[in-house]
Amino acid sequence: MRVYLDYAATTPIRKEVLEAMRPYLEKDFGNPSSIHSWGQRARKAIDESRAEIAKFLGCQSEEIIFTGGGSEADNLAIHGVIAGLGAKINPHIITSAFEHHAVLKPCEDLEKRGLATVTYIRPNKEGIIAVEKIKKAIRLNTVLVSIMYVNNEIGTIQPIREIGKMIEVENKKRKSIVGSRKAIFFHTDAVQATEYLPMNVDYLHVDMLTIAGHKIGAPKGVGLLYIRKGTPIRAIIHGGEQEKGLRAGTENVPYIVGLTKAIDLIKNANLKNLRDCFIERVIKEIPEVYLNGSKTFRVPHIVNFYFKNIEGESIVLGLDLEGIACSTGSACTSQALEPSHVIMSIFNDHFRAAGSVRFSLSKLTTKAELDFAIEKIKEIVARLREISPYTKEKNEYR
Repeated sequence: MRVYLDYAATTPIRKEVLEAMRPYLEKDFGNPSSIHSWGQRARKAIDESRAEIAKFLGCQSEEIIFTGGGSEADNLAIHGVIAGLGAKINPHIITSAFEHHAVLKPCEDLEKRGLATVTYIRPNKEGIIAVEKIKKAIRLNTVLVSIMYVNNEIGTIQPIREIGKMIEVENKKRKSIVGSRKAIFFHTDAVQATEYLPMNVDYLHVDMLTIAGHKIGAPKGVGLLYIRKGTPIRAIIHGGEQEKGLRAGTENVPYIVGLTKAIDLIKNANLKNLRDCFIERVIKEIPEVYLNGSKTFRVPHIVNFYFKNIEGESIVLGLDLEGIACSTGSACTSQALEPSHVIMSIFNDHFRAAGSVRFSLSKLTTKAELDFAIEKIKEIVARLREISPYTKEKNEYR
């Protein structure tokens, strides 16, 4: 049996998505910027896609900018707002210490170039960012807060709606210093939340929101950034005037259509019972295994375990040889040698970071697959512990 338990890294393209894309790969292949009929059919597909996704997010069509993926959308949100505000002030950004690197790296880049200062809020032991911590970190020159909706490694849900409401109160308290309708803008990377949590932008009280297609059954290489009207933002990719001048380059029509179809197919899958059974069995049947992050405030498709006295990478490789796919964390950092920054931000424990493994489910996952995976995990963990260089009494080398 082959079992794929890495859906948080990427998902297969759904058949319905592929069929929706096919006409724009074969017949209606025109450049949407062209004025002839081929181009106008492509333009119509983009316009209709934008309108459909706007219904899903509860926003206006013109507030959606299509991108080449989630990372590009995050970069546009971070770099774009700072560029859009100009050099009137020394901007301050608040984000979390366990954001996806598509948010952390742009923030670090702005710091290095002296274009902004950044505060990195650490999560609590449950893997949750406290609203009060963000509130205390706000300064007079704070212009942007970016907190992910769901942590991509451990699956914990962040209080986005509560943060958004708090920011709105703070904005009402003080006079804007940036010459815009508000002082602080709020962005959330909702890549891991799209298929499972409320996504209405007014409900969430966000100004910007990121979605990536390949996490929800659409192709790799397409995503979007919702940008609330009035948010100051500038392009970070220059060339043509596509996407209201915010994203130069010929639009990827078939992929945009595919993304729209994937969103249209979203139905909240009932994975909670399957996930909880998986968690309970692994912890009960394997000694010294601990769940990373809150058991309650988490999405139904992501589980992250700490296997004491073993390296997570060895478990991943052992399971792969048995036909089971999982990961030690974000797929975007799988080639990095550093321990998981997510686990480190919560526990500050290199051993825990090195010994943690992520399993992610989808509506395609079956109980039989999880039963098979659990038996193989038990075998591999037992075998690796026999040869582990760590003692069982202390986390140190023999």
